[in-house]
Amino acid sequence: MLIQHTRLIDFVTEIFAASGVSASSAQAVAHHLVHANLKGHDSHGVGMIPAYYNNLTKGHLNPHADIKILKDKGAVLLIDGQNGFGQVVGKQATNLAIERVKETGIVCMGLRNAHHLGRIGSYGEQCGNAGYGSVSFVNVVGHAPQVVAFGGREPRMTTNPFCCVVPRKDKPPVVLDMATSAVALGKIRVANMKGEQAPDGALVDHEGIPTTDPKVIFQEPRGALGPFGKHKGYGLALICELLGGALAGEWTAQPDNPRAGTIVNNMLMFVFDPDIFDGAQQFSDEVESMLAYIHSSTPARGIDRVRVPGEPEIEAMDARSKTGIDIDQNTWAAICKVANRLKIETENMG
Repeated sequence: MLIQHTRLIDFVTEIFAASGVSASSAQAVAHHLVHANLKGHDSHGVGMIPAYYNNLTKGHLNPHADIKILKDKGAVLLIDGQNGFGQVVGKQATNLAIERVKETGIVCMGLRNAHHLGRIGSYGEQCGNAGYGSVSFVNVVGHAPQVVAFGGREPRMTTNPFCCVVPRKDKPPVVLDMATSAVALGKIRVANMKGEQAPDGALVDHEGIPTTDPKVIFQEPRGALGPFGKHKGYGLALICELLGGALAGEWTAQPDNPRAGTIVNNMLMFVFDPDIFDGAQQFSDEVESMLAYIHSSTPARGIDRVRVPGEPEIEAMDARSKTGIDIDQNTWAAICKVANRLKIETENMG
């Protein structure tokens, strides 16, 4: 079904407000989730509502938490998200880093114990739109691993996002935002909900054999996601685990740590001023020249044009803002189940 994004934001805000979340936090979470859908990342959009509601009811998610500063040493910040909404504490932490980088030129910020941060690119965009670059390493803990190490069959990590953003003058930033698994787990959830096959190379069954059946993630004997790019994606996933998890969060996916069935993100983020080497104008000129050179590439057969990271999301947002957001029936039914528990009207939303 197609739903206009403004109506969907209001609906999602109502769901979280009825769950005991403050009006400001409910709206922040709703905006983040719906904008993930708008940008084409349905895996990180409103389909996450049932998981968030489940974690709220079980006490895994603290709806009233704000960030707590654990360490403040100029360019080094360590922040505890206190199991608050990732969309709230993640934005607070990134704002703090942005304010600090104005003084220090570069900031190394660790954020630990945030409930699901959602689309990591949104925090990179927060930096890029303020004129700063960022690099983020994120791990995912709180539940059983879902991604195999290259060459293995048992899962050892999760989707561990990596994000890098390059600012541009008076233009949207370049945004590389990706899971280190072949696809995000949410994309497998969406495929399963739609009754579609997973992409080739995304999944293995319980014996480590490649499969396109998304059900292997949700039923026994369980399969797992594979890393993107074979050993290269696996290597980057491990670095996210060690830097985002072991360093910033002091919490990795190894089995001595808790697996209570929740979603916790730890993130190591570097934020930098492009004038850190006193060459902001030259940097900007080189960025624009290089991007123009990329765009001038003759597209391969069947491709309309060559894009740089971040442009597909801009195009998706333009299109979906006009046509509405398409939500499959199974995902919508799961959302409505939550809404009905909260006595929220779900009819006439399409």
